[in-house]
Amino acid sequence: MHDNERRMYELEYPAPEVGAGTQDGPTLIVALQGYADAGHAVQTSADHLLAALDSRPLASFNNDELIDYRSRRPAVTMDNNQITGMENLDLGIRVLRDTEGRSFLLLSGPEPDLRWEAFTEAVADLVEKFGVRRTICLYAAPMAVPHTRPLMVSAHSNTPQLVNSMFTYDSKVILPGSASMMLERALHKRGLNVAGFTAHVPHYLAASPYPAATHELLDAVARAADLTLPLRAIEIDIERVAQQLAEQVDDSHEIQQVVAHLERQYDEELERYRASNPKAMLPGEHEMPSGDEIGEEFERFLAALDATEEDNRTEEVGGPRELPDEDPDDDE
Repeated sequence: MHDNERRMYELEYPAPEVGAGTQDGPTLIVALQGYADAGHAVQTSADHLLAALDSRPLASFNNDELIDYRSRRPAVTMDNNQITGMENLDLGIRVLRDTEGRSFLLLSGPEPDLRWEAFTEAVADLVEKFGVRRTICLYAAPMAVPHTRPLMVSAHSNTPQLVNSMFTYDSKVILPGSASMMLERALHKRGLNVAGFTAHVPHYLAASPYPAATHELLDAVARAADLTLPLRAIEIDIERVAQQLAEQVDDSHEIQQVVAHLERQYDEELERYRASNPKAMLPGEHEMPSGDEIGEEFERFLAALDATEEDNRTEEVGGPRELPDEDPDDDE
């Protein structure tokens, strides 16, 4: 290992098993705090996965090499004139297992302030070292969309299978850079599969936690990476926030007008996109199964029928039962 790599990160020893339950290599989910995190969707996605699933540390990055503490000052707790605690800025990669026992990796923590090129090259090296099959970077952007319509997640990727029928932009856009985007570029240069998923958060809710964005980001990751992730707790939060928003809208005629305008704009844009992308899966729709998937499901159905018929043939089948004779005492 080079000196530069030793200063950049440390690997856990002994390293946890990375490929458990996977056939073609694990998925790496990148959820870095500090950039494009409207509705706190990226940070809460990482927090939810770490809280809901079993995880083990794999690699820990050196904060002194990557973090500018003056621009990202950790919170300090003082109790009875004594400093009793300080916020941990943990930037690292952990191995997690979904509810079916399949392993995947999560890179989470604060986005580095310094040495982006060295950081992204180090992460790309780890991707190759542990045989990562695909990398998915998470983003959340404030958009002129209403909370009353299904939340959209757009995708970009160098691999068509990762985008599949998700919403995509077909034009050129220029965006502020980030460490995650630099990582995407580094992985693309190495010929590795990488994608970015962006939740479109209503701009008037961008500063507050918005669980619908967290849910849709993780749901998109689960479908793209064939993972089973626990999302029920987030669904409960979505219902609670939706009720609060409905009450606020009902109490303000001005807010109702703004939301109605955004709804018309949203519907018109979706109609235009549908016309140019007739096979795309739009927000609120579910992906149709392929012909092979339908065939496999039909074969399982026929096999279940055959098994039921075989069970019926082995059981003793009697004729109709005779009714019992009436008891003459019942007429008394």
